[in-house]
Order: sequence, then structure tokens, then C-alpha cells
Amino acid sequence: MAVDAPNPPKLVLDEFIVTALSATPSTLHPYFESFRTLHTRKLWHQLTQKLKTFFDDEQSRPYRVDVFERFVRDFEGKINQLRLVEMGVKVSKEIDNPQTHLAFLTSLLARIDKEKSQEAHVLLLATIAHVKLLYGDLEGTKTDMDAAWKILDTLEDVDNGVNAAYYGVAADYYKARAEYAPYYKHSLLYLACVDPETNMTSEERLGRAHDLGISAFLGDTIYNFGELLMHPILDALNGTPHEWIKKLLFTFNEGSIGKFEALAPLFPQEPILQENYAFLRQKICLMALIESVFKRSANNRTMTFQTIAEETRLPVDEVEHLVMKALSLKLIRGSIDQVAQKANITWVQPRVLSREQIGMLAQRLGDWVGKLNSVEQRIAPEVLATA
Repeated sequence: MAVDAPNPPKLVLDEFIVTALSATPSTLHPYFESFRTLHTRKLWHQLTQKLKTFFDDEQSRPYRVDVFERFVRDFEGKINQLRLVEMGVKVSKEIDNPQTHLAFLTSLLARIDKEKSQEAHVLLLATIAHVKLLYGDLEGTKTDMDAAWKILDTLEDVDNGVNAAYYGVAADYYKARAEYAPYYKHSLLYLACVDPETNMTSEERLGRAHDLGISAFLGDTIYNFGELLMHPILDALNGTPHEWIKKLLFTFNEGSIGKFEALAPLFPQEPILQENYAFLRQKICLMALIESVFKRSANNRTMTFQTIAEETRLPVDEVEHLVMKALSLKLIRGSIDQVAQKANITWVQPRVLSREQIGMLAQRLGDWVGKLNSVEQRIAPEVLATA
């Protein structure tokens, strides 16, 4: 089947329909009869909807490229350009040859008015970037990603499909480059644009949950797992050999070194975690420090190095470095007294709390309310006397 003809022959509608009816199974014939009627009556919106239904029909796969090239191209300027590109993207997946695949998409891109149809342009750029990524062209992928983002960043009320296309290819690009923090960010943004239950297969959900977990562990700027812990994508790990990754995520969030050490024997199942054990150990120590500060009341956050060492299971001579690391990462704010070997913590990074942590917070709030009541009872007689 020829694709990307620069000057396709002018459509002779009856000839196209007759040829299609003779070349396709009878189950598809109603589509072509509808195409004839809607095209003749110039009902472009209804024709677009019927074409979408046709392209979504699994039986149409062998005929999609031919219908798009010989039929849709004749009136593509008369229909919604975003819907046109969505159909073109779907059709392009039937083209196996890499050069022909890219030629089909780049030809369509050239026919889209960038200024009048910005969302369609972004969707097509993101799709081309993804195709280049699949064929190993990382540099070309980044160039098209940057061009897409330059437009996308200026738009408001963007179609979810357009956002998903961009964030999806961005996540895959950063995964290919093993850049964990950008992958984590863009992958979560991608999930915000799709419904995992309907837009992803069970294998895709499992893969995404697994990769997000690994990137959360290894991202050198990721110390707040809240958005991931609240996302239902993690349920894909339940009942699988990777379920321990979900437990490890919650372990990091709790800053529990004991649970971390209990799960550490499973790390060889993920060689990349085993290879980065030293980094993960430092990360859990930082999370333990955050948890230790969080458990304390606001007026009791001056901690000795010895106390921190016990909470993080580190030698005392490594505590100062740990606190400095936490300060540099903006996980905490405060100061260090090297002479007295104390750390004065004035602020700790907010994060998602487990049930146990919420219970602890509720208890602290209860104590605070109790103190307010006692103050009220003490000053009430004085206020009444003054009145």
C-alpha cells in the first residue's frame, strides 16, 4: 500500500467506494456506504465520527492506510484538525517500515497549519518524537520534544490526549537515558492525563508502577513519594513478584530503617537497586531523620548528634554530614552547632502521612488542645474579675 503520496489523485467517490466494497469483508461495507452518503452531503463532522468508528474497528487494520490516503486526504482541510491528527496517528501504527512510518507523519505535519491548529501540531510532534525514540534516534526525539513543549507551554485547556502524548514520550525518553527524577515527574504527569484502567493494559500498568518505584528510589532529588503513594497505579503491583517494591516505597515514606533492612535481601531481584545500595542506605537515613524531626513537637527540635545517630543507625561521626545533606536538599531548615554537636531544626518538608503518622499527629493536636484548655481555665477567673 502506497503512503505519503505528495499529490494524491483527486478522489472519484463512486470509484473509491466500489473498489473498497470489492476489497473488504462484508462486515465493513456499512462503513463505506455511510462514507458515500456523508461525503456527498458534505456532513464533515458526522463523517469524522464515522471514520473514527471505522479506524477503531479491529477488522479495518489492513485497510486503514489506504482509506486515509485515498479518501481522508481529499477533504482533510474541512474537518477538525486535532481529530484528523488523532486518526493519522492511529493509522500510522499500521506502517511497519521505519522510513515510511516517519514519512507518513512528517508529511501530515507539513499539512497542518501550526498557528491555527496548535494542539494538532503538538500531538503530531510528540508522536513523531516517540517514533524516533522507538527507532533509536534520541537526539531527534529531544528536538521534537522541545519544539512540542515550546508550544504546549503557552496553551490553556489542552486536550488530555495531547498532554498525554507529550508527557508519555517525555517519560519514555528520560527512561531511555536513565534520568530517574525527570522520568518520575513526567510519568506522573502522563498518568494524570489518562485513565489507567481503560487506557492501559494490565501489563502496561504493572510496568509503569514498577518503573515509577525504581525511579522514586534512585532519583537523587526525590524525597517526597506522596503523589505516587496516593496513586492507584501502585495497585498493579499487588499479587505480583514486584509487590515488595510497593512495601519498600511506604517504608521510605515512613523512614523506617528496620523495615528497610528487612526488605534489603530482596534487592538482588532488581540488580540496579543492589548496585545503588549505598545511595539507598543514605536516602533511608535522610528519611529517618525527617521522620524523627516530624515526631517531635515544634519546641523540641534541637537534637544531639548522638540522638540522630541512634534514630538513623549511623556512627556519630557521620551525623553532621547527613544533616548537611538534608539541609542542602532543602528537606529540613535549621542550623548545626558543631561545638555542642547539636542540630536545631526549624522546619521539615511536608509529605504524605501513613495511618500511624496521622494517628501521631492527631495525638499531638489533642495535646495542644489540652494545653489551650488549661490556659483558658487558668486565665478565665482573671478575665471575669476584670470584666
